[in-house]
Amino acid sequence: MTDTHNTNSHNTSASAPKRTPLYQSHLDSDGKLVDFSGWELPIHYGSQIEEHEAVRTDAGMFDVSHMVVVDVKGSDTKAWLQKLLANDVDKLKTVGKALYSPMLNEQGGIIDDLIVYLMNEDATEYRIVSNAATRDKDMAQFNKVAEGFEVALTERDDLAMLAVQGPNAVAKLAEVKPSWADTLAALKPFVGADLTDIECKDWFVARTGYTGEDGVEVIMHGDDAPAFFEQLKANGVKPAGLGARDTLRMEAGMNLYGHDMDDNVSPYECNMGWTLALKDERDFIGREALVNKRQQAKDDNSAMKQVGLLLTTRGVLREGMTVTINQGTDNEQTGLITSGTFSPSLKNSIAIARVPASLSDDDSVQVDLRGKGKFVDVRVLNLPFVRNGKQQFDS
Repeated sequence: MTDTHNTNSHNTSASAPKRTPLYQSHLDSDGKLVDFSGWELPIHYGSQIEEHEAVRTDAGMFDVSHMVVVDVKGSDTKAWLQKLLANDVDKLKTVGKALYSPMLNEQGGIIDDLIVYLMNEDATEYRIVSNAATRDKDMAQFNKVAEGFEVALTERDDLAMLAVQGPNAVAKLAEVKPSWADTLAALKPFVGADLTDIECKDWFVARTGYTGEDGVEVIMHGDDAPAFFEQLKANGVKPAGLGARDTLRMEAGMNLYGHDMDDNVSPYECNMGWTLALKDERDFIGREALVNKRQQAKDDNSAMKQVGLLLTTRGVLREGMTVTINQGTDNEQTGLITSGTFSPSLKNSIAIARVPASLSDDDSVQVDLRGKGKFVDVRVLNLPFVRNGKQQFDS
């Protein structure tokens, strides 16, 4: 049995872009707003580069209130999640612990990637945070799989979410919220804490993020978000937009749904094999197809993997460009750039690419930057490029 309801407190009409509770805060901070998955969000506040560097060296904050938060309760909630997700929520042994997992379709492709938090000791309450762009198909899958399970799904449109990221983010947050200091100091990576007793109802903080830096994501009631934003800003936490968020996540080697992975991409093809809990016999959606396709790819030598590419000459690597391996030889193969950008930290262009799993250090790898048959050498690297402010490869 499922019980799905939606509080819809900051949605507008279906046709008009939706606005988060921080819409006016963005305008007041000179944010340049763009349409992102049907939401009006800031691409930058004047300088994408400065916002990127603030997160790498100090502290920045992102409005991620467009993310979908769903609270799940019921006696069958754990069993439902074990059917729904490729990673296993049985790994969550303490309240607040978080799990990153793909949600697969029957063919083993990725419907979405999401984070699940255990919210109570008897494993009957969980919180799911997933992507805005996949909201409709996520909710459809949640409900489809929930048939026959005793679960109630509540989409929390009344909440807002701020990601506070950077080497000084936690320290600056503790200055703004001194009563949180002990809780923040005790938070380990991928662990969250309910702040109801410290702050008030609906406040939640987790040591998670999408930048490759230390930091937290804070969930609160939408009405509380503007004042919190201003407090952080006054304490030197720089507002940052979607542009910096993308360059930071790319440097950190983090996938973006709809680009580096989608319904037709296996977790093995986008560096997410580590999220698959396959050691027991748990029958999750997509398991059989996933295992069969992986074996088939090995048998016919069609397996793909994810790598990083670094361009050390002028130019920019962009999504959709073909990666050519051993160009002009009998052993020529191709791959695809799934995300590309200029890296502010490395001062060169970088890309995330899907290439044949057989690619070795002895192969030559090139990209035709302008589509005119002029191939440029690129360096193949393991991801990430940058983590905790430091380059992760030898120059």
